[in-house]
Amino acid sequence: MQKLKVGLMGFGTVGSGVWRVLQDNSDKIIENCGFEIEASKILVRDLSKKRNGEIARGVFTDNPLEILNDENIKIVVEVMGGIEPAKEYILEAIKRGKHVVTANKALIASHGDMLLKAAKDANVKLLYEASVAGGIPIIHAIKESLSANRINSIMGILNGTTNYILSKMTSEKMEYDIVLKEAQEKGYAEADPTSDVEAFDAAYKLTILARLAFGIDVKIEDIYREGITNISPIDIEYATELGYVIKLLAIAKETNGKIELKVHPTFIPKGHPLAAVGDAFNAVYIKGNAVGELMFYGKGAGDLPTGSAAVGDIISIIREGTPNKMITQVINEKDLSNIKDMGSNQGEYYVRLLIKDIPGILGKIASLFGKYNVSLSSVIQKGKEEPAVSLVFITHETIELNVQYALTDIAKLPEVVSIANVIRVENI
Repeated sequence: MQKLKVGLMGFGTVGSGVWRVLQDNSDKIIENCGFEIEASKILVRDLSKKRNGEIARGVFTDNPLEILNDENIKIVVEVMGGIEPAKEYILEAIKRGKHVVTANKALIASHGDMLLKAAKDANVKLLYEASVAGGIPIIHAIKESLSANRINSIMGILNGTTNYILSKMTSEKMEYDIVLKEAQEKGYAEADPTSDVEAFDAAYKLTILARLAFGIDVKIEDIYREGITNISPIDIEYATELGYVIKLLAIAKETNGKIELKVHPTFIPKGHPLAAVGDAFNAVYIKGNAVGELMFYGKGAGDLPTGSAAVGDIISIIREGTPNKMITQVINEKDLSNIKDMGSNQGEYYVRLLIKDIPGILGKIASLFGKYNVSLSSVIQKGKEEPAVSLVFITHETIELNVQYALTDIAKLPEVVSIANVIRVENI
């Protein structure tokens, strides 16, 4: 049996998952690619830390050169996370003619084009299936299975932490802070949850998917981003009453040659497949001009699902054989001008105001919406003669900037206590 040696850079959650998949599924891996894959060196930060007792201590190293200089290591698997030193190590591995597999979403989103060009110039492969949606093979699907399609739109629940929080708030009518604490105790959320709850994580993943789907050099700065920290049980209650579910969606869609890129809390109809995705699961919903509608669903994080994706990339490299068989996607830079400014997007909106319950206030607010061509589909008022009551609107489809202009004027009305929330609606 032929043996192929890989170097594993990082041995946290994902790194240990890669190692476990290689061990537990070795027979299946050999059957699928004809090689026994061995993690012959594993880079860690602290050699003194207690490690998996099944691994010989000599396998661990804190010196990256033991992987980079080893001519017998043909593939480097980077699962360290962060930008540096991961970028430096990947570039050095490429320079030395090694193929690279990475799960590093932040690095691929920020420097993916540069790294892919370096790999192409060096005639090696750089694969990154594990960087988006854990064990869901969405990158392969877009690059290979759907390559004959023009992708019209991608909408995804790409962050399990936020989906767990919103699902729990919906099913148990709990406050955001309480559910977040529970998510941290269960290991779904980090001690510092900013990357998840402020939607940075989902924005990185959307950057990667949008590049693949539309062939443009998307930057993380091109993605409009809004997190879930302002979602309250009352917003979820109104969503339910109106026939919607609130999800944090990453959305990329092309309309009349223009591309929208955004991550934000979204009202979606209860009957939509994404509305049923609960707990910490991920899902990606794609529309292609030939294939129609597809949804990919599964575990978007965790040691074994993400490890499975990384090992799948290793097997792909082995199966493809010689590096020059790889086709590198062409990025069309002139299309950058086609990324829409958020203010020009069109859609429907949920608006919740806190107002003083004074006769005539509804007419004043409706008049200001009308001033900016924002027509109203639904109006709900709950509470009466309290210091402040909720007044909720669902708009018809309109331009985002018009909604913002109208709300700026509405906020100046003395009867308006605050604009409590604005959530976009996708009637898909």
